[in-house]
Amino acid sequence: MENKTRNTILIVDDYMINREILKNIFEEQFSILEAENGEEAIEILKEKKDEIALMFLDLMMPVKSGIEVLQYMEDVHIDKMIPVIVITGEATDETDEKVYELGASDIIYKPFAPKVVMRRAKNIIELYEHRISLEEKLKQRTSELSESKKKIEKFNVFLIDALSSVAEFRSFDSSEHIERVKLFTRILMLHLRKLYPEYEISLEQIENIVSASALHDIGKMAIQDSILMKPGKLTKEEFEVMKTHTTLGCKILENFTQEENQFYKYCYDICRYHHERYDGGGYPEGLSGDDIPIWAQIVSIVDVFDSLVSKRVYKAPYASEEAARMINAGECGVFSPVVLDCFNMAKEQFFHVIKTGEFSFVDDARV
Repeated sequence: MENKTRNTILIVDDYMINREILKNIFEEQFSILEAENGEEAIEILKEKKDEIALMFLDLMMPVKSGIEVLQYMEDVHIDKMIPVIVITGEATDETDEKVYELGASDIIYKPFAPKVVMRRAKNIIELYEHRISLEEKLKQRTSELSESKKKIEKFNVFLIDALSSVAEFRSFDSSEHIERVKLFTRILMLHLRKLYPEYEISLEQIENIVSASALHDIGKMAIQDSILMKPGKLTKEEFEVMKTHTTLGCKILENFTQEENQFYKYCYDICRYHHERYDGGGYPEGLSGDDIPIWAQIVSIVDVFDSLVSKRVYKAPYASEEAARMINAGECGVFSPVVLDCFNMAKEQFFHVIKTGEFSFVDDARV
């Protein structure tokens, strides 16, 4: 694929010292191009756009600003071809929102840690390579597919794009967290299907809900590092910002809206409502009872359990049995009797996963 030949990083900053710092991080693995202002960056993009794997972009520069560079990339439709990491010393909600709207992949605030920059850059480059490769393969198949297969392809493109956004999360949760959330969601949904047939949940629906569960925290990509990775307890104000990840995630998903698509509904509901509680004590809307979609309720208890048993920068992990006790005692919010019933039927399977790290032993027959 064309994208695999890209091995150049463009560094755009009016301060030479900033360019040198980034250059020293990447010059052993990438060819480096430099620009002192936005106008120089645009000229390089015109000539070298097919070679650039990633661009680091300062916002405040003479001649043309970083915002103007992002606007140019959007206007000439290369914003989807070249990922951009904005480097800035000024963090404001208005600026952050603007650069994300214009297609930036990430924002890193000065001063930055070289290892963090390296990790994010490599992840984003790999993400774009993989996505473009998949898109090319899908394009090749389009002319060969019947109308029914084209509909399936459209669904798959949505899934790929949404999961690509997940890969850009700026938190440091391990990939195992997502895999456990998906597995635990499948376990509970299978118990729900068996114990409560009135919900009329099919196996196909379960698989879609399981896939959607991976996107429950997608909005955290828009939460600033100082809050997302804070090693201690959040202040009241910081917690209010953290809570917005539910609605921010929905804004991201709205870019992929598809009419009459049940999978999108599962993604949206889970992203928005997985912090709601059965007694109305959750957020963002304070929904209660069955106003909370059952798939969001299932992912909610799964997320709580896995967060309790996992190590975080702000806490040590709880034992599985203690985590289950806390959930049943209402120490983590109120869950519905139906969801708690399914959880208690499944908890030994959860304990087994945490103890052994085994992810693939659960199937419909065992439930």
